[in-house]
Formats: sequence, structure tokens, C-alpha cells
Amino acid sequence: MDVDGQEKQTVWTPQDDQVRRAQSEPYQTLPKYTVGYVYSAEMLLHSSLHGHPEQPERIARIRKAFQDSKLLSKMKEIQIRPVYRNEALLVHSREHWDKVLAIQAMTEQEIIDSESYYESLSLFVMNGTTRAARLSCGGVIEACLSVAQGRFQKSFAIVRPPGHHAEPDEHMGFCFFNNVAVAAKVVQLQTQIKRILILDWDVHHGNGTQRAFNDDPSVLYISLHRYERGQFYPCGPFGGLESCGEGPGLGYSVNIPWPTKGMTDADYIHAFQRIVMPIALEFAPELVIISAGFDAAEGDDLGECHVTPAGYAHMTHMLSGLAGGKLVVALEGGYNLDSISNSALAVAQTLLGEAPMELPPMVASEAGTETVWQVALEQSKYWKSVNPKACEPREDVDEISFSIPEILKGHRQHFLYSQYRMLQVPLMPAYEERYGSQVMCTTDLLENKTIVMFVHEFGNLRAELDGKPVCDVNLEHSYLIDFSKELIAWVRAEEYALVDVNMFPRPFSTTPLPTNMTTIENPGRDLLVYLWDNYIQLSNAQRIVLIGHGQGCQTLMDLFQKRPANMIKYVDLVVQVVGTTKIPLIPKDSNDLRAWYSKNSIVIVHPEHPAFAPEGKILKRHGRVMKIDEVKPIKTMMKALPMIRDYVKQTLVPPA
Repeated sequence: MDVDGQEKQTVWTPQDDQVRRAQSEPYQTLPKYTVGYVYSAEMLLHSSLHGHPEQPERIARIRKAFQDSKLLSKMKEIQIRPVYRNEALLVHSREHWDKVLAIQAMTEQEIIDSESYYESLSLFVMNGTTRAARLSCGGVIEACLSVAQGRFQKSFAIVRPPGHHAEPDEHMGFCFFNNVAVAAKVVQLQTQIKRILILDWDVHHGNGTQRAFNDDPSVLYISLHRYERGQFYPCGPFGGLESCGEGPGLGYSVNIPWPTKGMTDADYIHAFQRIVMPIALEFAPELVIISAGFDAAEGDDLGECHVTPAGYAHMTHMLSGLAGGKLVVALEGGYNLDSISNSALAVAQTLLGEAPMELPPMVASEAGTETVWQVALEQSKYWKSVNPKACEPREDVDEISFSIPEILKGHRQHFLYSQYRMLQVPLMPAYEERYGSQVMCTTDLLENKTIVMFVHEFGNLRAELDGKPVCDVNLEHSYLIDFSKELIAWVRAEEYALVDVNMFPRPFSTTPLPTNMTTIENPGRDLLVYLWDNYIQLSNAQRIVLIGHGQGCQTLMDLFQKRPANMIKYVDLVVQVVGTTKIPLIPKDSNDLRAWYSKNSIVIVHPEHPAFAPEGKILKRHGRVMKIDEVKPIKTMMKALPMIRDYVKQTLVPPA
């Protein structure tokens, strides 16, 4: 063996699938294989003298299960080889490479003397460790390249030791090289494939894999794992739901951290349907790699969860629908020999095109649904396809319960009536169901010469949590910050008419909206069009000011696109208090509307808004963008109010 790692590489060719024949024989070829696999008995040489959960029999039992079920005859073996030094260095440091290679030269006494050191890293070593680790990593590379280069549609790497805990500078958690991370880097370097999804369903968080791609937007890393407030291995906050990447990679790390043991098929399938698949479809990977640890399987004493072979098969089946079916399964953990072999067998059968086994009726647990909802709230910041409202846990007390938004809407309706005698605007039944009690107006709406329409969502609900992981709210120290109070007080002091529109819809509604409008696409916009056509345009107003806040800014922009001529003719000023949200753009296809908006708008943003970053850009279609000297988004409206008052007064002063 060449210590520097530059062995000659064995390459599979299509001719390997053909057989020689006599000229008199009819032409025949072996069946075309669509699934490959990687295995080598040399990886069995890495073993502990004292017994260890990461035992050689793990991969031997999987291969035997494949053989007994006659799967190996349907799969083509991919030639395995050790990882090369230059490949490993795509993820790991030189020091790390040297450290792993040095293990093969250790004497028996050095191995004994270093036991406590390696145990502190959750490792064991012997002379065969280096060879096994290099074959494991090289095997995953070859499994991935065989799919990325089109030789196979899918592949299964039956390898050990596992890899997803190995960090760029440290081996740990039974892992020496990060097999999947190195393989992903090699694929990106040697093929046309650049966007890769790594789905890690091992019961432990793949800290090493996330670390390798934490700032890389070309690799989407999704992990489902036991977390337990950071107390479950590998411990710490890195596997928490708020750990979403950094820099350019922000949003491309998705952690689904289970708060307890005992998670089932129902919890995993629920997470797949609400989080994994929506994000994966939006990302649109060109290759999918599963870090397939089977220690969440039923019967694994280390993972203590209850995922069945059918559950793993269904998750594999869903992932097979991505990337044109290009899928690689790379073994990670799993320490019950029966569980790991049965689960791996079910996954391999799915790779070969067999339908997953039927699952019984099931419902996700309270811990599962709560976790998925919290992840959805976090990931919806980065992915449009994630809908927290659809993930919100529904209790068994629906008939006697009131949601917090409904309570707050009732409070706001009472406040606006008692303070300013504002009334609820009558709406069509479909709008009433979604936005009832959320559109209020002053009694002089139809007669006043000046109308201000304020479009917004809720204020900020500040809640003190007794326990963050379970979201127990300390009611005595929780309150609503309503940024609009001072704005509304000023509007009424100036004796302007006011239309207050809260755009936060009820999460569950059954009445369809009018069929002549694209309501499924944008019900908030259609509500504003309805209010404009049926109230504001029919009023006696001669001066109209539109004010948007937060998400309401984009909804106002959608109104402009539907009624461009009316905006230009009737609206005197548009104020958009964007804060930290995305600055909405006026449509490209109307020069008149763009010129009007540039002249008659002010757009107030946070001083550290991404648009001011070096890679950001302010366009004319953004309107007149102004920074406000307030770093706290919650106070932006209050800080901007004097500026808004001045601009409104200047705009509404009659010409001399």
C-alpha cells in the first residue's frame, strides 16, 4: 500500500456488463444494472479488542441480508478503492490526514497507551483502522461518482467506519473521514453536478457534515436527529433548529431536532411531508445523498427510537423522486444487527424499484408535531415552500379553544372602537371568513377629503418562555407591542379618515374566494383590490395616502400592479416601512407606474438592510429608499413616524 494515498484508481466501464460470445451464438448482453453497491471485507479488519457497538458484523450482516434476499444478483458491485489524499483534503486538514494515516504504524503498546485518548473522542483504533477508514471514504466517493457520471441510477455504499461526525480537523464519534462530505466535494469537482442534497437520518446530528458545508449554498444539509436540548451526542447547540448555516450558506442547513427518545415512523413521515420534501423540491438538487444511519430503528438500544424498515423505505421512496432519481445511500450508524440489516434491506429493495411496504394508520406525536412546527417557523425565513400555519399543532380541544391571533384581533377591534369609534368594514363572505374584524375604518370614510390606508400584520408579541424547547409562556411577563398606536393617534389628530387593514389571515378557511380573481395565488392582494374598488374609489376623497409596514409592503405593491392607472391618478403618497424585510419592486412593464412610484414614495429601511451589503443593489424600481437610524426592527415605525408626518404634510399641502 502506498502511504501517500496515490494508488492507481480502478474505473468501471460499460464493457464490464457484456459477455464474450462465439460468432455462431445469438447476441446477448447481461441485464443493464441501474443500481450499484460498494463493499469490501477489508473494512472488517477495523475492530475493537474489547467489543464495541461499531462492530465489523454491521456491514457483514447487511451484505448477507442482500444476498439471502437475492438482491446482489440485481445490483452491480462497484470497485472500491481508498480515498486519495487530495480528495480528503477537500474537507479535512493536512494535520487530520496525517493523524489518521499515523494509526497504521502504531505499535501494540502505543495502541494500548492511547486508549483513553481515543475513548475521549468516542473512538477505538488498531492497525487496520487506517485502511478501513480510507476504503470507507473511497467507497462512498465511488458510489457517488458512479451515479453522478451516469453509470448507475442509484447506489448503496455498505461501508464502515461511518463518517458524519468527522469534522475538518478532528476524528470523533466512531468516524475518521467524513465520507459523505468528501464524496460531495469530489462530485462537484469532477462532474457537472453542483447542487447536492445530503439527507441525514442517523439518530445523531451529523456535526461534521454540517460543519463542512455550513457556509456553502451549493449543498443543502438536512438532519433529523435526537437533540434533547443539546444533551444528546454530539451535544451542544450546533444541532439545534436555529443552527441554519452562516454567510452565503445561511438557510442551507436544516436541523429537525427531536426533543426526546421514542420517535416513530409517524414523526419522521410528518417531518418529511412538512419540512424535508418542500425544501428539497424548492432547492431542486442534482444529486441526493442519504447519510443512512439506522440507529433510529426499532430495536436499537443506542438510538431508542422506533422507525421501522417500512418507514425507512417510504422516506427513501420520497427522496427517489428528486434529482431525476439520482440517489446514493451511504451507511452511517446503526448498532443492532437485526435492525440495521432489515432496515438496509428495505431501503435497497426500494432502490431497486419495489414498492415500499404498507404503513398502518398513524398520527405524529405531540413532541413530533411541536418540533416540526418550530422548525417550520425558523425555516420559513429562508424557504417560501415551508408553511408554518400548515404545521401548527392542533389540539383535541379545538371546539373550546381560541388561537392567540384571534384573541389579539379581538383586542385590536375593541381598542380601535373604544378609542376612535372605528367600525368593522363589511366584506364579502369569503373575505369575511379570512379577514373578518381585521379591516376597520373611521366613520367618516366616505365623506372625508383625505384617506390614509394602513396595511400591516400584527405587532410584535413579546413572550417570556419558562422553557424554550417546549415554548411554555410566562403570561405575567408577556405582552403585545403595537407599533401602530402612535400612527393612528396622529392620523386622527389630523382629522384624516383611516382604513386599518391587518393582513394576517385566519389559518383555516373553507369558503372559496371569487373565481374571477387569482385568489389562490394572492388572497391579500385581492382583499386590497376589493377595498379599493368598493370603498376608497367610491368615496369623496381627494387626497389618498397608502402606508405599508413589514409584509404589508409587498401586498400594497401587488395592488399597484392590479390597479396601476388608479394609483397614478388618485394616490398622492406611498410610505413603505420595510424595516428588515425584502424591499418590494414596482413592476417592470409600466414606465408610467415606475416614474410615479419613484416620485411619490418613500421606502424606510433598516440601516443594515441586505440591500446595502456589497453584493446588494438599490434599483429605481425600489422607490426612494431612506435609512432610519434605528437598529431594532421593532422600533422602526416609531422612529420613522416624525419623517412620515413631515412627508405627508408636505405632500398634502394644497399648491399655492
